[in-house]
Amino acid sequence: MKTWTRKAFLKTSVVAGGAALLARGRLAAAIAAPGSPNGDIRVAVVGFHGKGAQHIEKFRTMPGVRVVALCDVDRRVLDAQIEKFKARGETVAAYADYRTLLEDPSIDAVAIATPNHWHALMAVWACQAGKDVYVEKPVSHNIWEGRKIVEAAQKYRRIVQAGTQWRSDGALQEAFAQIRAGRLGPIKWARGLCYKPRPSIGRTSGPQPVPAHLDYDLWTGPAPLVPPHRNTPEWGSVHYDWHWFWNYGGGDIANQGIHEMDLCRWALGQNGLPPTVLSIGGRFGYDDDAETPNSQIAVFNYEPAPLIFEVRGLPRKAGEKAMDAYRGLHIGITIQCEHGYFAGGAHGGFFYDNEGKRMQQFTNTGPGGGGHQANFIAAMRSRQESDLRAPVEGAHLSTSLCHLANISYRLGSDRSTDAIKEAVSANEPAKESLGRLLEHLEANGVATRTTPAVLGPVLSVEPGAERLVSKENYDAGYWANTLLRREYRKPFVVPEIV
Repeated sequence: MKTWTRKAFLKTSVVAGGAALLARGRLAAAIAAPGSPNGDIRVAVVGFHGKGAQHIEKFRTMPGVRVVALCDVDRRVLDAQIEKFKARGETVAAYADYRTLLEDPSIDAVAIATPNHWHALMAVWACQAGKDVYVEKPVSHNIWEGRKIVEAAQKYRRIVQAGTQWRSDGALQEAFAQIRAGRLGPIKWARGLCYKPRPSIGRTSGPQPVPAHLDYDLWTGPAPLVPPHRNTPEWGSVHYDWHWFWNYGGGDIANQGIHEMDLCRWALGQNGLPPTVLSIGGRFGYDDDAETPNSQIAVFNYEPAPLIFEVRGLPRKAGEKAMDAYRGLHIGITIQCEHGYFAGGAHGGFFYDNEGKRMQQFTNTGPGGGGHQANFIAAMRSRQESDLRAPVEGAHLSTSLCHLANISYRLGSDRSTDAIKEAVSANEPAKESLGRLLEHLEANGVATRTTPAVLGPVLSVEPGAERLVSKENYDAGYWANTLLRREYRKPFVVPEIV
């Protein structure tokens, strides 16, 4: 396989031809006029065993946009989608190797919906190749590489939209504007919820076989090339359940939770990282191969109002399928203010008074999540990053919150319930979250008095930097910074200088 370097990209990029790539005039012309001679924007969709299939339909049915290329490392997934194009009489190029796709000068933009560990590298490479980027959430596998997407977008003047589509929801835009204007008084705290059923993925007896129709070397990419240790009837040994392994995913706080995390940060009006973060939790209720927690609380001590995030993968009670709810929500956010609160999420929500009486409803009157791709295309045409509803730097910050929580968790150790209660005793919203979590675990047959949970260290973020220190000990701070990035497997390396 060809080893990509920045020099190689500069030779093949659509931004300018041959050795004249960086000539200012050619670069400016390419930026000003994306698309084919007839004005169509030409999009490639990368990865579509899940969310990417939605991107195909959104882009291919959008006026002035054509899906001209597809890329997936699973031959069966790729062939099935190609057949759909053929049945409609549509022409589309097929690629297994993303690097080869980027050599195609007819492609204006890529929509990336691969597993998380590929997001940042694909986005950086696309920027270097002169393509605009729609990258799914979370935008990175670690904090360091997320910042590299931001740098690449700025350096190559690319339009990079993140897949945090509820930024395009008109109801939320209105609700949060009223909250920040003081409609309910000062914000006291924000709480994000991800109560999503996550049953056991079971135990395997050892390394599992990789399907012959999947290029596992390309699937693995930047991660260590190790055999899969999972195999469920629904997903097999490779797909989807990668979310629960640190090499590729970040658990549900980074999977579903990134959406609600982003909404909380948006509502709070916070445009940076918090002074400190603490995470607690564990994998309770069953014993399986997965590594990430199925129950987690993360405490982000923003000032003046903290953000508390809760993940639950177990049902409301052992033997049931229904999930717990907080203020009527399984997945969503609550913004508690002095004179009431907002509860909602995707597609809007309500203002309530402090007795729980509804005061005002917010329903989506704009394009909603479905207009997010259209917003990306509009920004491509205008060449104005300010036109994007979810520019990559904001998504990088929200994604980083998920990573910070997981860093604290991964550096933690098993502690007693009393020790964990003491750790959050000074933070009333976190204390209340912990109390409800303990009740939830007991309802699922977990003896919390004798079953330890992970208590992570309190990590402090250096002001103005994306580096960490530990308030508790030097070693925790040192290891925390090692988790800000990863060792990349050559040739799939995010460059130091993009």
